[in-house]
Formats: sequence, structure tokens, C-alpha cells
Amino acid sequence: MSLRISFSVLAITLLLVGTSANDLVEELNSISFGYTGVHGPEKWGSLSPLFSACSNGKRQSPVNIVKNKLVRNKNLKPLTRDYSTANATLVNNGFNIGLLFEENVGVLVADGKNFSLKQMHWHSPSEHRINGEQFPTELHMVHKAADGNFAVVSILYQYGDADPLLSKIKNELNEMAKEVCAKNEESHIPVRALDTKHMEKKTRKYYRYIGSLTTPPCTENVTWSILGKVRSISKEQVELLQAPLDSTCKKNSRPLQELNGRQIELFAELGDS
Repeated sequence: MSLRISFSVLAITLLLVGTSANDLVEELNSISFGYTGVHGPEKWGSLSPLFSACSNGKRQSPVNIVKNKLVRNKNLKPLTRDYSTANATLVNNGFNIGLLFEENVGVLVADGKNFSLKQMHWHSPSEHRINGEQFPTELHMVHKAADGNFAVVSILYQYGDADPLLSKIKNELNEMAKEVCAKNEESHIPVRALDTKHMEKKTRKYYRYIGSLTTPPCTENVTWSILGKVRSISKEQVELLQAPLDSTCKKNSRPLQELNGRQIELFAELGDS
């Protein structure tokens, strides 16, 4: 089964693509994509002219982070994140599980610019890799600036203790896992007063590059910051994230993309490398 692009992805897409919103919604809702077979990542660029960047783009994501090829940028600053308690909606769109925020939940300050946190979603296994190593899960925290630009903070997870954020929404995830979304459907579960304060831990190290969305339409010029500290997640939590997804999207990670001359920069405080 392949999946039509969902409104939770459109929430980002409509702000990035210079097309009439209504026309774009109608056209995107007629396009199917998935992670295997004829609608898989290798075919995304041919599914629609709107997806051409998926095959023709030169600054695509995800990428492999090779530590001995990193460029230390002394002009980069620590990521300043200030998040608060807010209501959210847990969404299963068939190809990933995410949290959408309709109210102000906080900001990321990157390169002197404020970006508001709009949503976060998970990919299992991870999309980005470090020295070729793929991790069980990756969280994308999607932020938007007033000028329409986007910055994504990526957190990689290895197996170990349970992740505090997922523990807070365990009941909602269990409820969502009871029913797999059918084609072109979404399920929504409200999450009241979700505290994301612990997500703003001090950033001692991160990797920075300019890339793209990792799902169609693969729009470019997204600022990526992949945190250097790998956090822990339990196997049970990974299974909960995968359980409600369409059978073709249980493993919802896009293959690695070429750097095409891009440099991946390193921010690291003294003592970190």
C-alpha cells in the first residue's frame, strides 16, 4: 500500500512551495508515496512534478555524517531552546507518528534567528547516520521562523532506558496502536498539557548542514542541526511508534543522499570533538 501525502506534511509544505494553497492541497492529495516498491524513495521524484526535487535536488537529506570530514565552524553558537507546556495532537498519518502544536510551545534560537516549534515526528530506523552507523530511531523537531524558513533539530536514539517524552504519551500511543490507519486516513488523539521542557537540554555539540525535507516534496534550504549527544529509547517504545503505521512504512527512513560538495559543520564546546 502506498500513501497519499497527508495534511500534517502539508502544514510544512504549503509554507515552502510558492503555489496556491488550495491548488496544492488538491494536487498533493492525489499523489501516493511510500517506502517500498513502485512508490518508494527511489521513485518519489517521478511521481509528480511537485516531487522533482526528490530526484533532481542537489541539497537533499538525510546524509551520512563522517566525523573526520567535519569542518569546525567557530562562528556557530550553542542552540538556545526554550520550550514550555502546551496542548498538542498526536497524529498517525500512516507513514509516521508526530505531535502537532497549535499554540506557542517555545522557540529555538539558531544563528541569531528565532524559530517557533511547530511539530515533531519520529523515523525508525534513523535517517541520518554517523560514520555509517544507523540508529533505532530519530526525532525531528520542526521549527519555523517569521520569514518562512525552517530549522530542524534532529535527535538520534540508541536502545537503552525509556525516552521521557514518549513515556509521557505512552497511554496515547497505546490507544493509537489499537488501529492501523487505512490508506489516506489519519488518526488524531489530543495530548493535554504536554511538558517539553526537558527537550531543551544544553547543547554541547551538534552537526550543521543545509538540506531538505526527508519526505516528498523534498523541499530544500532546510537548516539541519543534528545533536551530537545520542539519547536512549526502549525497544517497546520503538515498537509503539511503528505499530500504527501502514505495512509499507514500518521502516520509514529515506536512504542516504549525496552531499554534492556540501560541508557538514561542527559546533563543539571545548573538550568535545
